[in-house]
Amino acid sequence: MGKKILLLAVAAAFIFSLNGCASSRKKDLEIQGLRNQVAALESQVPVAKTDTVCAPLETEKEAEVVETPTPRQIQAALKNAGYYQGVIDGKIGRKSRQAIRDFQKANNLSVDGKVGKNTWAALKEYLQKKVK
Repeated sequence: MGKKILLLAVAAAFIFSLNGCASSRKKDLEIQGLRNQVAALESQVPVAKTDTVCAPLETEKEAEVVETPTPRQIQAALKNAGYYQGVIDGKIGRKSRQAIRDFQKANNLSVDGKVGKNTWAALKEYLQKKVK
């Protein structure tokens, strides 16, 4: 009876060790496959040069910062310029659009009731100063 238990234990250990080796090899292959994938992805990523200084902008147009005014800024500038009499509420409604058109007409701008780049360039100087 003792020999049977010993033989059974040896057989179980042998089967267990074979299974362990197979799963170990499988894990090694998976890890190697992942390493290969990482290496392939890393080769696709450009390497950043740490000693590079930012190059200057090539044209003046690229250096130009586009400033978009808020509705409150538009209303305040129009009010300071004497074209808007309403409350500065941040809502471009009928009165605000009419004030924009009046300002555009008085400043020889394209009259469309919208504050584009040219209109804002002429209007933004009135943000800080009042004209009466």
